[in-house]
Amino acid sequence: MNHRSLAFRLAVWYALLLSATFALVGVGMFYGLEQYLRSNMRDSLRRRSVQVEQILRDAPADISDSAIAAAIDTRVAPEFNNRFVRVTRAPAIPVYRSGEPADRSFDAATIPAQGGAWSSRAVVRPIATASGQLMVSMTPIDTSSGHYLIELGIALGPIEAVQHRLLSLLGLMLPVLVVCAAGGGYLLVHWALRPVERMSQTAEQISVQDLDARLPVVATGDALQRLSVSLNHMLTRLRDSVRASRRFLDDASHELRTPLTVIKGELQELVANEVDRGEVCERIGSVLEEVARLEHLVSGLLALSRLDAGDAQREWVEVNLGALAASTVEQMRLVAEDRGIQLRSSELSAVTVRGDGGRLKQVIVNLLDNAIKFTPRGGIVTVRTLARDDHGILEVRDSGIGIPADDLPRVFDRFYRVDAARSREDGGAGLGLSIVRSICSAHGAEIEVDSASGSGSCFRLKFPLPARGLGAAVAAAN
Repeated sequence: MNHRSLAFRLAVWYALLLSATFALVGVGMFYGLEQYLRSNMRDSLRRRSVQVEQILRDAPADISDSAIAAAIDTRVAPEFNNRFVRVTRAPAIPVYRSGEPADRSFDAATIPAQGGAWSSRAVVRPIATASGQLMVSMTPIDTSSGHYLIELGIALGPIEAVQHRLLSLLGLMLPVLVVCAAGGGYLLVHWALRPVERMSQTAEQISVQDLDARLPVVATGDALQRLSVSLNHMLTRLRDSVRASRRFLDDASHELRTPLTVIKGELQELVANEVDRGEVCERIGSVLEEVARLEHLVSGLLALSRLDAGDAQREWVEVNLGALAASTVEQMRLVAEDRGIQLRSSELSAVTVRGDGGRLKQVIVNLLDNAIKFTPRGGIVTVRTLARDDHGILEVRDSGIGIPADDLPRVFDRFYRVDAARSREDGGAGLGLSIVRSICSAHGAEIEVDSASGSGSCFRLKFPLPARGLGAAVAAAN
């Protein structure tokens, strides 16, 4: 048996808890029974004492001691009821004393007189005798025939016998109950942990090649069910992450293979054939274009890798999103003019957000570059910033070709292109919007896309505003 196992420790704690509970219940039962029996005994003594008091109160002033004794024997019958009765008239004249009880539990002759009870109120207290303890009630009363002290008692032996039997029973049963509790607790814990054992066996069989396997879910409605459901959700996320990584590697390999194949072919052609200087320059230019594509692709992959590692959260400062957008628009204006596109930035409110200024600038550059690429000549690209509620908003809207509804859910996937042929011609690798999403995710920003085929697109980014700067940003926007 493994003494360090969870099952053993739970069984031990279960046994200790039940043992303590049994012990407390036994102690409570023992003393509760004692108080109950003694309380009943006091009530019985009080009732018998009232009977004797009534005899004395109803007696005439000249009643004889023998008449009192006869009345007590008739109405109380102390010997038959195993009671001790003694009546004494002041100052110390014995009037009546009961004989030996039927159960011989005490010797009435050996019970000492309680002289100190004449001036006190009625009391009940135990008295030690040669034959054992008695509980005796002592009641002084005044009647027409004199001042009397009534002593009425009963042996405590039967109560003590019951207590001893109960104590013996508890002493015998408690070890048996503890052993049963320990064994039953161990079996119950093993039975309760059986689903965990099945989960463990299933988890041992899950590998990278079998990420669709799931842990069994026990419909218990407790923490065990929540644990299995949470672990299954975690496995789903891991599966999606591994598949995304595999797809990313496949796409990256495919993207890298094409320019490398072109470069290799051009260089082999140069080595194998004699070509003139002009054609050499043309071939070298083609190779340089592919090298530029490779450089752009590698830069994008490096940016995504750094973003996944949390690089965007290293140095956050307060950034004026409106000013950053204005400067970036001016830098991109020449690119837009070369393509015959109007780049507008008339609504740039001073919105302050916290983040990495370089990464936020990269977001704006990628969005503008994407809008310019997919907007026909003569189109318009509009940039604006504003504060709304508790968010700083950046919008990049274009009048371009738009995005089909089927492609909207995948526009932020890595290496995904809506128009693959045109994107490749423009040198795109399908990483720009993926980088935008990663940077926004690192900054806690939300991305919304409104687009339809042939009617342009609007990328809307919602950045959380700093708490202390929220009022100033909203005021500046208004």
